[in-house]
Amino acid sequence: MSDVRPGKGYTRDSRYITTRITADGRDGFPVEPGRYRLVVSRACPWAHRAVIVRRLLGLEEALPMAVAGPTHDKRSWTFDLDPDGRDPVLGIERLQEAYFARDPGYDRGITVPAIVDVPSGEVVTNDYAQITADLSLEWTAHHRAGAPQLYPAALRPEIDAVNEGIYADVNNGVYRTGFATSQEAYEEAYARLFARLDLLSERLERSRYLVGETITEADVWLFTSLVRFDAVYHGHFKCNRHKLSEMPVLWAYARDLFQTPGFGDTVDFGHIKEHFYVVHGHINPSGIVPAGPDPSGWLAPHGRAALGGRPFGDGTPPGPPSPAEAVPPQRR
Repeated sequence: MSDVRPGKGYTRDSRYITTRITADGRDGFPVEPGRYRLVVSRACPWAHRAVIVRRLLGLEEALPMAVAGPTHDKRSWTFDLDPDGRDPVLGIERLQEAYFARDPGYDRGITVPAIVDVPSGEVVTNDYAQITADLSLEWTAHHRAGAPQLYPAALRPEIDAVNEGIYADVNNGVYRTGFATSQEAYEEAYARLFARLDLLSERLERSRYLVGETITEADVWLFTSLVRFDAVYHGHFKCNRHKLSEMPVLWAYARDLFQTPGFGDTVDFGHIKEHFYVVHGHINPSGIVPAGPDPSGWLAPHGRAALGGRPFGDGTPPGPPSPAEAVPPQRR
C-alpha cells in the first residue's frame, strides 16, 4: 500500500479495513476460537509483528495462521507454499479473493497481516497496529497461562509515544529511504532514520527494553525492522551509514530479542531476502537474491541481562513452535 511520485518521495497508503474483532463483538465480529484465520507472509515486517505477538500470547490454536509465499505480483499475495497453491482452509489461491469477498469494488492494497472470517471467506481487518493491540486486549480469554502483558494500561501512553517515532522514522522510514525518487527525498528520509536509531540506541544503553522492565509492543515494532536491516535495508534500501552489526547497542538489543523464544524462531531470512530482492524489480532488476549475510552472529552472546529486566514479567516464555509452524533451519 504505497504511492511513489517522482520527486515527492514515498507515502504509505494507510486506508486500512478497520473493523475490529472484539470480546463483545461490537463490530459484528466477536472473538471466537477457530473462527478466523490470520494470513501473513514471513517476509513482511508488518505481518511479522502479528506472528510474534500471536506466539508470545499462545494464540496458535485460537487463531490459526495461513502463510503466504514470500513473493507476490501486482494483484496479490498467493498461497504457493500450500499443496496445489491453495489455502487448505479458505480454499483460495490469492488473498485478493478474500478482500473482494468483503468488497467487490475494493481498490486499496491487498496487504498482510489480514484476518479472514472463515465462514464467510471475507477479510475482517488488515489494520496491522490494531490487530496486535486487540490480540493483547480482546483475546485474553484464550491467552496461554503465563502470557506476558505486551500492552499494559499503565505503560500504554509511553508505548504509543515510542511507537510513533519507531513507525515514522524506522518501520516506514526504511521504505521512505529505499523508495525515494529524488536525492532530496532520500537524504531527508536517511537522516531521519539514523537520527531515530541514534535516539533509540541512547535509550537502550540504560534499559534492556524500550518501555519498562519487560518486553512490550514497542520492542516487537522495532525488532521486525532491525532483524531485516543488514539482510535487506542496508544494501537494498541504501540505509548504509552503518550496518546493524556496526551499532553496538542496537545489535546487542536485537540479539537479545532474537534469542528470546517467540522472536528469533519466527524469523525466516530466506523468505525475507527473496521477497525484497525479487518483488522490488525497480530497485533490483536482476532479481538476484544475495547469499549473505551470515546469520550465525545472531546467536552470539549479547550481555544485555546485566541491565536487569525480565522478558516476560511475571509470566513465562512460550514453548517451542509446533512442527507445522516452525521455520526450516536452512532459512533461519
